[in-house]
Amino acid sequence: EKQVFQLRAHMYQARSLFAADSSGLSDPFARVFFISQSQCTEVLNETLCPTWDQLLVFDNVELYGEAHEMRDDPPIIVIEIYDQDTMGKADFMGRTFAKPVVKMSDEQYCPPRFPPQLEYYQIYRGNATAGDLLAAFELLQIGPGGKSDLPPIDGPTDMDRGPILPVPLGIRPVLSRYRVEVTALEHPVSVWSIAWGRRVSPRVLEGQEGAGRQGSACGGQTGNQAAAPLKKQETGSLCDLPENELLHPPLNIRVVDCRAFGRYTLVGSHTVSSLRKFIYRPPDKKAQHWNMAG
Repeated sequence: EKQVFQLRAHMYQARSLFAADSSGLSDPFARVFFISQSQCTEVLNETLCPTWDQLLVFDNVELYGEAHEMRDDPPIIVIEIYDQDTMGKADFMGRTFAKPVVKMSDEQYCPPRFPPQLEYYQIYRGNATAGDLLAAFELLQIGPGGKSDLPPIDGPTDMDRGPILPVPLGIRPVLSRYRVEVTALEHPVSVWSIAWGRRVSPRVLEGQEGAGRQGSACGGQTGNQAAAPLKKQETGSLCDLPENELLHPPLNIRVVDCRAFGRYTLVGSHTVSSLRKFIYRPPDKKAQHWNMAG
């Protein structure tokens, strides 16, 4: 018995991906395979934690079998992550698998099953782990009324992204604005940069001294700071992160040496997997005022 569905792949973010380029970063995109169809996310340049925030819609997916079998045991979705090269073939970075949440045409699109919640899927490169994918997948049966009976895709819209659909409201996480502050202090041997406890060495090659430069990427956003031997140097940048701390991406820090003619050489990198202990929240002034009044 033929059943017709629409698959919605909510590809929000990936974290701790494999560094495929000599710069210590990658230009990742995801390819989603389902039955005989496949689609790709956009390519995000120079990041190990891409925030695609993209909805991929697979229309007119034909499956054969009993309706209850489709609901209880849907086909597997295959997601592969690649690094886009400017020349040549894209490099394989890892693969993961997922099963969609299935809604039959006679079911209501309502909690607790719908809308589906984002969850992490472990990415593997061979037998080794190669990051995590934060996504949600739903398989919606198209009934006699056609696509008009499917639940609407509830914004937001972004005109700058053209035909790319963002992850709908109710599925995408609620974001808050954070300020990432970095401080570099002079050290007799090396330059300390308190970007969550990372040391920057200004000397890369023996007998050759270059000006160090640090780059930190958080949530797909990058900030750079020169690591010159100053007494104290501070910088800060704004980034939007989910209110749910479990969904925070890691902080990836790279140290590069600035060479002649605008060339950069990677010295090393470090990943801060959890930002929880570094978060500062200002005290609630209203609560303080209430306590003082009491």
